[in-house]
Amino acid sequence: MQWKVALLTASDKGSRGEREDTSAQVIRELVEEELGGVIVDYRIVPDEQDEIMAALIEMTEYFQADLVLTTGGTGLAPRDITPEATLKVIDREVPGLAEAMRIGALQKTRRAMLSRGVCGIRGNSLIINLPGSPKGVHESLMAVMDQLPHALGILSGQLGEHSG
Repeated sequence: MQWKVALLTASDKGSRGEREDTSAQVIRELVEEELGGVIVDYRIVPDEQDEIMAALIEMTEYFQADLVLTTGGTGLAPRDITPEATLKVIDREVPGLAEAMRIGALQKTRRAMLSRGVCGIRGNSLIINLPGSPKGVHESLMAVMDQLPHALGILSGQLGEHSG
């Protein structure tokens, strides 16, 4: 199965073209190499809740992405509001994924405990908030990568909940 994946970067500087989006490049490589996914949408938006929410809704409803991966906006800075925007558009949380990502990244750096990323379901799509740094993206995504095909299979109806 080739999963449809959308990438969303939340970054004021990135949206103004003042910073190269290296984290999205890491995500793209991992999605294509580890998950066998295809990128159906990619965009950079400023750290504005309404813009993040609108992008997440469009990615899940119009593009019908199986998986939406966000990067940026999960820290402690005042404009880091990606988790709040995500919580407003998801139907249900998937806290185990967020916990596993933090645990996996904590094995590399103690700063991982400062990530506030959340994971959840909107319709048949899984949304995962990743940190903004390329290193944090890699560590967090690899901590859950082996479970994503099963999770996406369940959400898409291709697998039963207790199969595998």
